[in-house]
Amino acid sequence: MPSAAISLHSEPRRRAIAPRKVAPVRAAGEPVVLSAQEASALIANLARDGDRQSFAILFSYYFPRVKAYLMRAGAAPAAAEELAQETMLRVWRKAGSFDPRAGAPSTWVFVIARNLRIDRIRAERTPGEIDLDPSEEPDAPPTGEAMAILKERSDRVRQALGALSREQALIIELFYFDEAPHSEIARRLALPLGTVKSRLRLAVQRLRAELEDLG
Repeated sequence: MPSAAISLHSEPRRRAIAPRKVAPVRAAGEPVVLSAQEASALIANLARDGDRQSFAILFSYYFPRVKAYLMRAGAAPAAAEELAQETMLRVWRKAGSFDPRAGAPSTWVFVIARNLRIDRIRAERTPGEIDLDPSEEPDAPPTGEAMAILKERSDRVRQALGALSREQALIIELFYFDEAPHSEIARRLALPLGTVKSRLRLAVQRLRAELEDLG
């Protein structure tokens, strides 16, 4: 299965509509860099009118990250590529189910990938084989109280991240969510290594101060 693109011709026909304009997210030849807000907007475009330009940007950004995550989790390269393709197909099909109030786009995408990997492991095992590690079991549905607490914490974290400068927020996302090392962030953003470290340190200090009472 080619990794460059997913065939969408088998998807249900959507009403004809001109693709929405999407702001450029990279210069020619440079890697895609998306903030959580930009990714949310692209998913909204996809859910609303099946905008293929939005999907292409999401695919370029998330596919290599999902594949790398699956390989770190133990999948062989070919299996990781196949599961990453299926993950992005689910993103296309289920874009309308994404709720930015419930979590970041990256969290939503990686949960899809994790669940697909668990399903693949289950399907490949015979009944007599050892069960999955408990850490790989899908989470139990949260209680109403837990959901309320989670939403409050999520809102606070979102507000704290929103208070950061765009530059600091992007570095936080690249370092913590994409697991990019300082040197890679410096290369992607064309910044001196010292500037990256300084912005990350200041951003973390501000987040800690804003969220200190959450423990």
